[in-house]
Amino acid sequence: MSTAQTKVIRSLVPARMDRLPWTKFHWLIVVGLGVSWILDGIEIQIVSSMAGPLQNAGTLHLTSGQVGAMASWYLAGQVVGALVFGRLTDRLGRKKLFILTLAIYLIGSGLAGFSWNAWSLYFFRFIAGTGIGGEYTAINSAIDEIMPSKYRGRVDIAINGTYWGGAALGAAASLVLFNESLIPTGWGWRIGFFIGPVLGLVIIFLRRHIPESPRWLLTHGRAAEADRTVDEIEAQVRSQGVELPPVDESKALDIVDTDRLSYVQMGRIFFGRYPSRSFLGFTMMATQAFLYNAIFFTVGLVLIHFYNVPDHHTGYYFFPFAVGNLIGPLVLGPLFDSIGRRKMICATYVGSGILLFVSAWAFNAGILNATTQTLFWCVIFFFASAGASSAYLTVSEIFPLELRGQAISFFFAISQGVGGVIAPFLFGHLVGGAENPSPDRFPLTVGYLIGAGFMIFGGVVAWFFGVNAEGQSLEDIAEPLSKAESPEAGPVSAESPQKASVSELVVVTEPLEEENSASTL
Repeated sequence: MSTAQTKVIRSLVPARMDRLPWTKFHWLIVVGLGVSWILDGIEIQIVSSMAGPLQNAGTLHLTSGQVGAMASWYLAGQVVGALVFGRLTDRLGRKKLFILTLAIYLIGSGLAGFSWNAWSLYFFRFIAGTGIGGEYTAINSAIDEIMPSKYRGRVDIAINGTYWGGAALGAAASLVLFNESLIPTGWGWRIGFFIGPVLGLVIIFLRRHIPESPRWLLTHGRAAEADRTVDEIEAQVRSQGVELPPVDESKALDIVDTDRLSYVQMGRIFFGRYPSRSFLGFTMMATQAFLYNAIFFTVGLVLIHFYNVPDHHTGYYFFPFAVGNLIGPLVLGPLFDSIGRRKMICATYVGSGILLFVSAWAFNAGILNATTQTLFWCVIFFFASAGASSAYLTVSEIFPLELRGQAISFFFAISQGVGGVIAPFLFGHLVGGAENPSPDRFPLTVGYLIGAGFMIFGGVVAWFFGVNAEGQSLEDIAEPLSKAESPEAGPVSAESPQKASVSELVVVTEPLEEENSASTL
């Protein structure tokens, strides 16, 4: 493909975004997008605490297996939402989708409060799941494309980790919602589903002030708009008394507009051009999904059936568990930018797996009580939480911008289907029914050992296939599909360039080897 056939636009937008210091603008991104994770954590924690009340004869009278199935339907919705909205966010933009998906999530969550039987609850949870699945793709794409490369790792991991701040608040709320002396059992679980929609209205207002990703605009034929957006951001920075150094012209990126990717072309890119990165992304997402969904959605059942904790007291144990998950990304997040992605991912995955293996042995031996079991969970997920957040960061970083949202959705959907949807249902049955006064610990122990093995395997894969992306521009980690072959181009133009065939671009760039990570080992 020659530049004579295709209009080439030269832009410094990516370099200008990466050279920005930390400012109030970046705090707006963190709050406006990260608050959604807090909201999700509040609701999921409250729903997880419903395990006991929902099995009550005065409510929906679910079995342990049905409680696990409720989580599986929610996760199945996430898979569908990720696939549908992941493709749309790459086509229509980040901003439109992270407002739309939040609205769907809040509607589904609110409707769940009106459920009248197990199947209606499954359906409404599925709807809520589609919204949050779309959130994962749009938000992680926007964060990574807007944040300067110096801060990208810690910010992405911290924002994903704020989910657990919401979970801690949800644990505290569950102490009130499921205390029969304060709120009748038949009403507490319904009120829990209404908390999210009320708080979500504030989040939608904040997101209206977040601009579209300049990188997305640049690669979708809207270079002039991308420049104006960066001009506005830089004007805000300078108004705060910050001097911005000039950008080296050698960092300019030559872009041509491209056609929309077909599923066949996506497959060629994932498995033809980036096979080891695809293996890495799938492994990281699937192993953490299995561990988290297996344990998190059954914590209440374990406390109730094995440690005889009253339904309305499980929040006392959820709170420290959630705090441990929150502290992990905040403390360990900066190390992913300083020590490096590959080393820290391996350490967090393998470390949490080994700790889970030890706790499984102690659980089976009967030497733990509710407090020591919770302490084990806190330490395990101090590391696992940072590792799980880094999985989303990794998948978002290591593929070209034009399919970033679809990459997140693709690997998220497969991993949730393999590890997420199956795990809660499986572990719900491993716990056993409430009718058994002396449940057998061995089946659940085997489940814990499987989860530990998965995490250790994920850490080993990260060590050998991980990408050293710390401090690098996204365009250096994975060249955009719309990057022009020739460096000769004029200044940014407001004209709409001619479209180049994606298949042509893939062929042209095929010789470019993506393994800039393995080659550094």
